[in-house]
Amino acid sequence: NYYKMKVEQIYTGCIAEAAYYIVSNNEAAIIDPLRETEPYLERLHDDGVQLKYIFETHFHADFVSGHIDLARKTGAQIVYGPLANADYEIYSAKDNEEFKLGNITIKVLHTPGHTMESSTFLMIDENGHEHAIFTGDTLFLGDVGRPDLAIKSDVTREDLAGYLFDSLRNRIMPLPDGVIVYPGHGAGSACGKNMSSETVDSLGNQKMNNYALRADMTKEEFIKEITEGLLPPPQYFPKNAMMNKHGYDSIDKVFERGNKPLSLEEFKKEKENGAIVLDTRHQSEFEKGHVLNSLYIGLHGNFAMWVGALITDIKQRIILITSEGQEKEAMMRLARVGYDYPVGYLKGGIQTWIDAGEEVGTVNSISPADFEKIYNEDLNIVDVRKPGEYNAQRVTNAITLPLDYIHDHLDDLDKDKTYYIHCAGGYRSVSAISIL
Repeated sequence: NYYKMKVEQIYTGCIAEAAYYIVSNNEAAIIDPLRETEPYLERLHDDGVQLKYIFETHFHADFVSGHIDLARKTGAQIVYGPLANADYEIYSAKDNEEFKLGNITIKVLHTPGHTMESSTFLMIDENGHEHAIFTGDTLFLGDVGRPDLAIKSDVTREDLAGYLFDSLRNRIMPLPDGVIVYPGHGAGSACGKNMSSETVDSLGNQKMNNYALRADMTKEEFIKEITEGLLPPPQYFPKNAMMNKHGYDSIDKVFERGNKPLSLEEFKKEKENGAIVLDTRHQSEFEKGHVLNSLYIGLHGNFAMWVGALITDIKQRIILITSEGQEKEAMMRLARVGYDYPVGYLKGGIQTWIDAGEEVGTVNSISPADFEKIYNEDLNIVDVRKPGEYNAQRVTNAITLPLDYIHDHLDDLDKDKTYYIHCAGGYRSVSAISIL
Protein backbone atom coordinates (compact mmCIF):
# COMPACT_ATOMS: atom_id res chain seq x y z
CA ASN A 1 0.00 0.00 0.00
CA TYR A 2 1.10 3.60 0.58
CA TYR A 3 4.58 4.03 1.92
CA LYS A 4 4.80 7.61 0.76
CA MET A 5 2.68 10.25 2.43
CA LYS A 6 -0.17 11.82 0.56
CA VAL A 7 -2.10 14.99 1.37
CA GLU A 8 -5.30 15.75 -0.49
CA GLN A 9 -7.21 19.00 -0.05
CA ILE A 10 -10.94 18.40 -0.52
CA TYR A 11 -12.27 21.86 -1.32
CA THR A 12 -15.99 22.59 -1.35
CA GLY A 13 -16.78 25.87 -3.10
CA CYS A 14 -20.37 26.08 -1.86
CA ILE A 15 -19.14 26.95 1.64
CA ALA A 16 -15.52 27.76 0.72
CA GLU A 17 -14.28 25.01 3.07
CA ALA A 18 -11.23 22.77 2.88
CA ALA A 19 -11.09 19.34 4.50
CA TYR A 20 -7.86 17.33 4.34
CA TYR A 21 -7.22 13.64 3.74
CA ILE A 22 -3.76 12.46 4.79
CA VAL A 23 -2.27 9.00 4.26
CA SER A 24 1.01 7.50 5.38
CA ASN A 25 1.76 3.79 5.19
CA ASN A 26 -1.60 2.08 5.85
CA GLU A 27 -3.03 4.77 8.08
CA ALA A 28 -5.14 7.84 7.34
CA ALA A 29 -6.30 10.99 9.09
CA ILE A 30 -8.96 13.47 8.09
CA ILE A 31 -8.98 17.09 9.19
CA ASP A 32 -12.24 19.08 9.46
CA PRO A 33 -14.54 16.75 7.44
CA LEU A 34 -17.85 18.00 6.09
CA ARG A 35 -21.15 16.48 7.20
CA GLU A 36 -21.42 13.82 4.48
CA THR A 37 -19.26 10.76 5.13
CA GLU A 38 -19.40 9.05 1.70
CA PRO A 39 -16.49 10.90 -0.01
CA TYR A 40 -14.16 10.01 2.87
CA LEU A 41 -15.30 6.41 3.20
CA GLU A 42 -14.79 5.95 -0.57
CA ARG A 43 -11.22 7.25 -0.39
CA LEU A 44 -10.38 5.00 2.55
CA HIS A 45 -11.84 2.01 0.71
CA ASP A 46 -10.07 2.80 -2.58
CA ASP A 47 -6.71 3.27 -0.84
CA GLY A 48 -7.17 0.23 1.41
CA VAL A 49 -6.21 2.24 4.51
CA GLN A 50 -7.53 2.53 8.05
CA LEU A 51 -8.81 5.87 9.39
CA LYS A 52 -6.92 6.40 12.65
CA TYR A 53 -7.68 10.03 13.55
CA ILE A 54 -10.24 12.73 12.80
CA PHE A 55 -8.61 16.03 13.72
CA GLU A 56 -10.85 19.05 14.36
CA THR A 57 -9.15 22.45 14.38
CA HIS A 58 -11.98 23.96 16.48
CA PHE A 59 -15.76 23.91 16.98
CA HIS A 60 -16.78 25.22 13.55
CA ALA A 61 -19.50 27.85 13.32
CA ASP A 62 -20.06 27.98 9.56
CA PHE A 63 -20.77 24.29 8.92
CA VAL A 64 -21.64 21.09 10.75
CA SER A 65 -18.67 18.74 10.66
CA GLY A 66 -19.01 15.03 9.87
CA HIS A 67 -16.65 13.94 12.62
CA ILE A 68 -19.25 12.18 14.80
CA ASP A 69 -20.74 10.06 11.98
CA LEU A 70 -17.29 9.34 10.57
CA ALA A 71 -15.95 8.17 13.95
CA ARG A 72 -18.99 5.94 14.40
CA LYS A 73 -18.54 4.37 10.96
CA THR A 74 -14.75 3.85 11.14
CA GLY A 75 -13.80 3.60 14.82
CA ALA A 76 -11.37 6.52 14.38
CA GLN A 77 -10.58 8.79 17.32
CA ILE A 78 -11.83 12.41 17.29
CA VAL A 79 -9.01 14.74 18.35
CA TYR A 80 -9.42 18.41 19.32
CA GLY A 81 -6.79 20.70 20.78
CA PRO A 82 -6.65 21.88 24.42
CA LEU A 83 -9.73 23.41 26.14
CA ALA A 84 -12.23 21.49 24.01
CA ASN A 85 -15.26 20.02 25.79
CA ALA A 86 -17.93 18.13 23.90
CA ASP A 87 -21.02 16.04 24.74
CA TYR A 88 -19.63 12.99 22.91
CA GLU A 89 -16.34 11.14 23.16
CA ILE A 90 -13.31 13.16 22.09
CA TYR A 91 -9.62 13.28 22.89
CA SER A 92 -8.59 16.78 23.93
CA ALA A 93 -4.87 16.94 23.12
CA LYS A 94 -2.22 18.79 25.09
CA ASP A 95 -0.23 21.58 23.48
CA ASN A 96 2.74 20.08 21.53
CA GLU A 97 1.31 16.55 21.81
CA GLU A 98 2.34 14.34 18.89
CA PHE A 99 0.28 11.75 17.03
CA LYS A 100 1.90 9.06 14.88
CA LEU A 101 0.32 8.36 11.51
CA GLY A 102 2.21 5.71 9.56
CA ASN A 103 5.70 7.18 9.08
CA ILE A 104 4.72 10.78 9.77
CA THR A 105 3.84 12.80 12.87
CA ILE A 106 1.05 15.29 13.48
CA LYS A 107 1.90 17.77 16.22
CA VAL A 108 -0.74 19.88 17.96
CA LEU A 109 0.04 23.59 18.28
CA HIS A 110 -2.53 25.31 20.50
CA THR A 111 -3.31 28.59 18.68
CA PRO A 112 -6.22 30.28 20.50
CA GLY A 113 -7.70 33.48 19.04
CA HIS A 114 -10.38 32.56 16.54
CA THR A 115 -11.80 30.49 19.40
CA MET A 116 -10.15 29.40 22.64
CA GLU A 117 -9.75 25.73 21.62
CA SER A 118 -8.48 26.59 18.11
CA SER A 119 -5.42 24.56 17.21
CA THR A 120 -3.08 24.23 14.25
CA PHE A 121 -1.84 20.79 13.22
CA LEU A 122 1.82 20.66 12.18
CA MET A 123 2.74 17.76 9.91
CA ILE A 124 6.28 16.40 10.24
CA ASP A 125 7.32 14.14 7.36
CA GLU A 126 9.12 10.77 7.51
CA ASN A 127 12.50 12.57 7.50
CA GLY A 128 11.59 14.71 10.50
CA HIS A 129 11.08 17.89 8.44
CA GLU A 130 8.31 20.34 9.28
CA HIS A 131 6.31 19.94 6.10
CA ALA A 132 2.91 21.63 6.43
CA ILE A 133 0.48 23.31 8.81
CA PHE A 134 -3.28 22.81 8.79
CA THR A 135 -4.37 26.10 10.26
CA GLY A 136 -8.17 25.80 10.42
CA ASP A 137 -9.51 29.32 11.02
CA THR A 138 -6.35 30.62 12.73
CA LEU A 139 -4.51 31.64 9.54
CA PHE A 140 -6.06 32.03 6.10
CA LEU A 141 -4.28 33.05 2.91
CA GLY A 142 -4.22 36.84 3.02
CA ASP A 143 -6.23 37.00 6.24
CA VAL A 144 -6.81 35.55 9.72
CA GLY A 145 -9.89 34.15 11.45
CA ARG A 146 -12.39 36.59 12.89
CA PRO A 147 -12.27 36.84 16.69
CA ASP A 148 -16.00 37.12 17.43
CA LEU A 149 -17.30 33.57 16.97
CA ALA A 150 -16.34 31.86 20.24
CA ILE A 151 -19.21 30.09 21.98
CA LYS A 152 -18.27 31.30 25.47
CA SER A 153 -19.38 34.86 25.96
CA ASP A 154 -17.05 35.86 28.81
CA VAL A 155 -14.17 36.48 26.39
CA THR A 156 -14.41 39.69 24.35
CA ARG A 157 -13.46 39.82 20.70
CA GLU A 158 -10.58 42.17 21.68
CA ASP A 159 -9.33 39.51 24.13
CA LEU A 160 -9.51 36.87 21.41
CA ALA A 161 -7.76 39.13 18.90
CA GLY A 162 -4.94 39.54 21.45
CA TYR A 163 -4.65 35.77 21.86
CA LEU A 164 -4.60 35.40 18.07
CA PHE A 165 -1.75 37.92 17.77
CA ASP A 166 0.30 35.88 20.27
CA SER A 167 -0.58 32.56 18.60
CA LEU A 168 0.55 33.81 15.19
CA ARG A 169 3.75 35.41 16.49
CA ASN A 170 4.79 32.64 18.89
CA ARG A 171 3.59 29.45 17.25
CA ILE A 172 3.24 29.97 13.49
CA MET A 173 5.60 32.73 12.32
CA PRO A 174 8.74 31.06 13.81
CA LEU A 175 8.18 27.99 11.57
CA PRO A 176 10.37 27.68 8.42
CA ASP A 177 9.32 29.74 5.35
CA GLY A 178 9.06 26.59 3.25
CA VAL A 179 6.25 25.13 5.37
CA ILE A 180 3.04 24.72 3.33
CA VAL A 181 -0.04 26.50 4.69
CA TYR A 182 -3.28 24.55 4.29
CA PRO A 183 -6.11 26.82 5.55
CA GLY A 184 -9.63 25.86 6.59
CA HIS A 185 -11.35 28.32 4.22
CA GLY A 186 -10.91 30.38 1.08
CA ALA A 187 -12.56 33.43 -0.50
CA GLY A 188 -16.30 33.71 0.10
CA SER A 189 -16.30 32.37 3.65
CA ALA A 190 -17.70 34.63 6.38
CA CYS A 191 -15.06 33.34 8.84
CA GLY A 192 -12.66 36.09 7.80
CA LYS A 193 -12.87 39.50 6.13
CA ASN A 194 -10.79 39.35 3.02
CA MET A 195 -9.23 36.01 2.20
CA SER A 196 -7.49 35.02 -1.01
CA SER A 197 -9.11 32.84 -3.64
CA GLU A 198 -5.97 30.67 -3.60
CA THR A 199 -6.24 27.62 -1.35
CA VAL A 200 -2.59 26.72 -0.64
CA ASP A 201 0.60 28.77 -0.16
CA SER A 202 3.98 28.76 1.58
CA LEU A 203 4.37 30.35 5.00
CA GLY A 204 7.17 32.54 3.60
CA ASN A 205 4.78 34.06 1.06
CA GLN A 206 2.18 34.68 3.74
CA LYS A 207 4.75 36.44 5.93
CA MET A 208 5.38 38.80 3.00
CA ASN A 209 1.81 39.28 1.79
CA ASN A 210 -0.62 38.76 4.66
CA TYR A 211 -1.44 42.05 6.43
CA ALA A 212 -1.88 40.24 9.76
CA LEU A 213 1.68 38.83 9.71
CA ARG A 214 3.54 42.14 9.26
CA ALA A 215 6.73 41.92 11.28
CA ASP A 216 6.52 45.50 12.58
CA MET A 217 2.89 45.33 13.71
CA THR A 218 2.09 46.05 17.37
CA LYS A 219 -0.51 44.06 19.25
CA GLU A 220 -2.73 47.17 19.47
CA GLU A 221 -2.55 47.71 15.69
CA PHE A 222 -3.36 44.05 15.09
CA ILE A 223 -6.41 44.11 17.39
CA LYS A 224 -7.69 47.30 15.75
CA GLU A 225 -7.15 45.97 12.21
CA ILE A 226 -8.83 42.62 12.64
CA THR A 227 -11.84 43.88 14.62
CA GLU A 228 -12.50 46.89 12.38
CA GLY A 229 -15.23 46.59 9.76
CA LEU A 230 -16.44 43.16 10.91
CA LEU A 231 -19.97 42.58 9.67
CA PRO A 232 -22.18 40.63 12.09
CA PRO A 233 -21.78 36.86 11.63
CA PRO A 234 -24.65 35.03 9.89
CA GLN A 235 -27.40 34.04 12.36
CA TYR A 236 -26.80 30.31 11.89
CA PHE A 237 -23.15 30.41 13.05
CA PRO A 238 -23.77 29.97 16.81
CA LYS A 239 -26.35 27.25 16.05
CA ASN A 240 -23.83 25.24 13.99
CA ALA A 241 -21.17 25.69 16.68
CA MET A 242 -23.59 24.24 19.26
CA MET A 243 -24.37 21.26 17.01
CA ASN A 244 -20.64 20.60 16.59
CA LYS A 245 -20.18 20.75 20.36
CA HIS A 246 -23.29 18.87 21.49
CA GLY A 247 -23.86 16.40 18.64
CA TYR A 248 -26.52 15.95 15.95
CA ASP A 249 -28.65 13.44 14.04
CA SER A 250 -26.81 11.01 11.80
CA ILE A 251 -26.70 12.11 8.14
CA ASP A 252 -28.39 8.79 7.29
CA LYS A 253 -31.37 9.77 9.44
CA VAL A 254 -31.56 13.18 7.74
CA PHE A 255 -31.70 11.53 4.30
CA GLU A 256 -34.29 9.04 5.53
CA ARG A 257 -36.51 11.90 6.73
CA GLY A 258 -36.12 14.07 3.63
CA ASN A 259 -35.67 11.78 0.67
CA LYS A 260 -39.41 11.32 0.09
CA PRO A 261 -41.23 12.03 -3.18
CA LEU A 262 -44.48 13.82 -2.25
CA SER A 263 -47.67 13.76 -4.29
CA LEU A 264 -49.29 17.14 -5.00
CA GLU A 265 -51.79 16.55 -2.15
CA GLU A 266 -49.05 15.61 0.35
CA PHE A 267 -46.95 18.59 -0.76
CA LYS A 268 -49.85 21.02 -0.31
CA LYS A 269 -50.67 19.57 3.07
CA GLU A 270 -47.08 20.04 4.28
CA LYS A 271 -47.21 23.63 2.96
CA GLU A 272 -50.46 24.31 4.82
CA ASN A 273 -48.92 22.89 7.99
CA GLY A 274 -46.09 25.42 7.95
CA ALA A 275 -43.34 23.77 5.90
CA ILE A 276 -41.44 26.30 3.81
CA VAL A 277 -41.19 25.67 0.05
CA LEU A 278 -37.54 25.98 -0.99
CA ASP A 279 -36.91 26.19 -4.74
CA THR A 280 -33.31 25.34 -5.67
CA ARG A 281 -33.42 25.50 -9.50
CA HIS A 282 -31.59 28.07 -11.64
CA GLN A 283 -33.01 31.57 -11.23
CA SER A 284 -34.05 31.66 -14.91
CA GLU A 285 -36.32 28.65 -14.25
CA PHE A 286 -37.75 30.21 -11.09
CA GLU A 287 -38.52 33.42 -13.02
CA LYS A 288 -40.61 31.49 -15.57
CA GLY A 289 -42.80 29.84 -12.96
CA HIS A 290 -42.75 28.89 -9.28
CA VAL A 291 -44.99 27.89 -6.39
CA LEU A 292 -46.39 31.08 -4.84
CA ASN A 293 -44.66 32.11 -1.58
CA SER A 294 -41.69 29.82 -2.14
CA LEU A 295 -38.19 30.89 -1.18
CA TYR A 296 -35.61 30.88 -3.96
CA ILE A 297 -32.01 29.78 -3.23
CA GLY A 298 -30.27 28.16 -6.23
CA LEU A 299 -28.07 25.11 -5.80
CA HIS A 300 -25.59 26.48 -8.37
CA GLY A 301 -24.52 29.36 -6.09
CA ASN A 302 -23.35 29.63 -2.46
CA PHE A 303 -26.43 27.66 -1.52
CA ALA A 304 -25.54 26.62 2.04
CA MET A 305 -24.42 30.11 3.06
CA TRP A 306 -27.62 31.69 1.76
CA VAL A 307 -29.79 29.07 3.43
CA GLY A 308 -28.04 29.93 6.70
CA ALA A 309 -28.58 33.65 6.17
CA LEU A 310 -32.19 33.54 4.96
CA ILE A 311 -33.91 30.69 6.87
CA THR A 312 -33.74 31.86 10.46
CA ASP A 313 -35.20 28.75 12.11
CA ILE A 314 -32.61 25.97 11.78
CA LYS A 315 -35.32 23.40 12.65
CA GLN A 316 -37.72 24.73 10.01
CA ARG A 317 -39.52 21.96 8.10
CA ILE A 318 -38.62 22.30 4.41
CA ILE A 319 -40.23 20.90 1.26
CA LEU A 320 -38.17 21.07 -1.91
CA ILE A 321 -38.67 21.96 -5.54
CA THR A 322 -35.49 20.96 -7.38
CA SER A 323 -34.33 20.23 -10.89
CA GLU A 324 -34.76 16.54 -11.59
CA GLY A 325 -32.21 14.34 -9.82
CA GLN A 326 -30.95 17.09 -7.50
CA GLU A 327 -33.09 16.23 -4.49
CA LYS A 328 -30.39 14.39 -2.52
CA GLU A 329 -27.76 16.99 -3.37
CA ALA A 330 -30.05 19.70 -1.93
CA MET A 331 -30.57 17.71 1.28
CA MET A 332 -26.86 17.09 1.71
CA ARG A 333 -26.05 20.75 1.27
CA LEU A 334 -28.78 21.74 3.74
CA ALA A 335 -27.36 19.28 6.27
CA ARG A 336 -23.86 20.76 5.90
CA VAL A 337 -25.15 23.86 7.67
CA GLY A 338 -27.41 22.03 10.12
CA TYR A 339 -30.76 22.30 8.32
CA ASP A 340 -31.80 18.74 9.07
CA TYR A 341 -35.54 18.92 8.48
CA PRO A 342 -36.32 18.64 4.79
CA VAL A 343 -39.42 16.40 4.84
CA GLY A 344 -39.78 15.64 1.14
CA TYR A 345 -39.84 17.03 -2.39
CA LEU A 346 -42.58 17.51 -4.97
CA LYS A 347 -42.58 14.46 -7.21
CA GLY A 348 -42.24 15.60 -10.83
CA GLY A 349 -41.07 19.05 -9.66
CA ILE A 350 -42.66 22.31 -10.77
CA GLN A 351 -44.31 20.61 -13.77
CA THR A 352 -46.60 18.70 -11.39
CA TRP A 353 -47.70 22.03 -9.90
CA ILE A 354 -48.30 23.63 -13.30
CA ASP A 355 -50.11 20.59 -14.77
CA ALA A 356 -52.52 20.59 -11.84
CA GLY A 357 -53.53 24.17 -12.68
CA GLU A 358 -52.23 25.53 -9.35
CA GLU A 359 -51.44 29.23 -9.10
CA VAL A 360 -47.97 30.02 -10.45
CA GLY A 361 -45.79 33.02 -9.61
CA THR A 362 -43.46 34.62 -12.15
CA VAL A 363 -40.71 37.24 -12.04
CA ASN A 364 -40.23 39.91 -14.71
CA SER A 365 -36.62 40.14 -15.79
CA ILE A 366 -35.37 43.28 -17.52
CA SER A 367 -32.07 43.58 -19.39
CA PRO A 368 -29.67 46.42 -18.48
CA ALA A 369 -30.17 47.90 -21.98
CA ASP A 370 -33.96 47.97 -21.62
CA PHE A 371 -33.68 49.27 -18.08
CA GLU A 372 -31.49 52.13 -19.28
CA LYS A 373 -34.22 53.22 -21.71
CA ILE A 374 -36.81 53.60 -18.94
CA TYR A 375 -34.43 54.80 -16.22
CA ASN A 376 -35.37 58.02 -14.45
CA GLU A 377 -34.74 59.43 -11.01
CA ASP A 378 -38.20 58.51 -9.74
CA LEU A 379 -37.78 54.75 -10.19
CA ASN A 380 -37.46 52.72 -7.00
CA ILE A 381 -34.21 50.79 -7.45
CA VAL A 382 -33.04 48.34 -4.79
CA ASP A 383 -29.47 46.99 -4.72
CA VAL A 384 -29.24 43.76 -2.70
CA ARG A 385 -25.47 43.28 -2.94
CA LYS A 386 -23.13 43.54 0.07
CA PRO A 387 -22.38 46.99 1.54
CA GLY A 388 -18.82 46.89 0.14
CA GLU A 389 -20.09 46.24 -3.39
CA TYR A 390 -22.70 49.01 -3.07
CA ASN A 391 -20.15 51.50 -1.74
CA ALA A 392 -17.67 50.72 -4.53
CA GLN A 393 -20.07 51.34 -7.42
CA ARG A 394 -23.84 51.60 -7.72
CA VAL A 395 -26.74 52.72 -9.88
CA THR A 396 -27.50 56.38 -9.13
CA ASN A 397 -30.38 56.71 -6.63
CA ALA A 398 -30.45 52.97 -5.81
CA ILE A 399 -31.12 52.19 -2.18
CA THR A 400 -29.12 49.47 -0.43
CA LEU A 401 -30.88 46.46 1.08
CA PRO A 402 -28.22 43.72 1.44
CA LEU A 403 -29.72 40.26 1.00
CA ASP A 404 -27.72 39.07 4.04
CA TYR A 405 -29.83 41.29 6.33
CA ILE A 406 -33.06 41.56 4.33
CA HIS A 407 -35.28 40.23 7.14
CA ASP A 408 -34.26 43.16 9.36
CA HIS A 409 -35.25 45.77 6.77
CA LEU A 410 -38.44 44.53 5.13
CA ASP A 411 -40.34 47.45 6.67
CA ASP A 412 -38.09 49.92 4.81
CA LEU A 413 -40.02 49.18 1.59
CA ASP A 414 -43.58 50.20 0.74
CA LYS A 415 -45.71 47.19 -0.20
CA ASP A 416 -47.73 49.27 -2.69
CA LYS A 417 -44.80 50.48 -4.78
CA THR A 418 -43.05 48.88 -7.76
CA TYR A 419 -39.36 48.11 -7.22
CA TYR A 420 -36.53 47.24 -9.58
CA ILE A 421 -34.19 44.85 -7.80
CA HIS A 422 -30.66 44.01 -8.85
CA CYS A 423 -27.46 42.32 -7.65
CA ALA A 424 -24.36 41.35 -9.67
CA GLY A 425 -25.60 38.36 -11.66
CA GLY A 426 -29.28 37.76 -10.89
CA TYR A 427 -29.02 35.07 -8.21
CA ARG A 428 -29.35 37.30 -5.15
CA SER A 429 -31.98 39.59 -6.65
CA VAL A 430 -34.28 36.65 -7.44
CA SER A 431 -33.78 35.40 -3.87
CA ALA A 432 -34.69 38.84 -2.56
CA ILE A 433 -37.76 39.02 -4.83
CA SER A 434 -38.95 35.63 -3.54
CA ILE A 435 -38.76 36.98 0.04
CA LEU A 436 -40.40 40.31 -0.83
